[in-house]
Amino acid sequence: MNSAQRQEAAAQERRERKRVADLLAQAERDELEAAWEALPSKPTVQPVRGPETGLVMVRGRIGGGGSPFNLGEVTVTRATVRLASNTIGHAHALGTDREKVRLSAIFDALWQQSATKEFVERAILQPVTERIENYDRKRAEETAATRVDFFTMVRGED
Repeated sequence: MNSAQRQEAAAQERRERKRVADLLAQAERDELEAAWEALPSKPTVQPVRGPETGLVMVRGRIGGGGSPFNLGEVTVTRATVRLASNTIGHAHALGTDREKVRLSAIFDALWQQSATKEFVERAILQPVTERIENYDRKRAEETAATRVDFFTMVRGED
């Protein structure tokens, strides 16, 4: 494997890890708890950091393209765990639900292991993806229903 292939493989791995982190952050606590209960063998989990809650400054742009400005602070909870296999899992989520973030970190670590990766994909990531897609589709349909099309009629003065 040459240098360019290694870089592409590393970039692909980063994209996959980002996808997993994004979906775990958007997962509902009950989805995570149901997946935890369905897990055939529960790993031994050691907390490395947290869960801990803090504030993060959110930046905004007027119209999505203006100069950035500090919009305000939001509450974020993060956690890092280590499984008995020494796999490290990280998670961040908006809000103060420490158990949700702890479970997300556990599932992040489980996703990194080949033995449990498919379970995490099937039990959490796919249902969360479907829920988000359904929500987005419903929202787009509701927005489309209120759309107004304007048109100009030709005046007869010509």
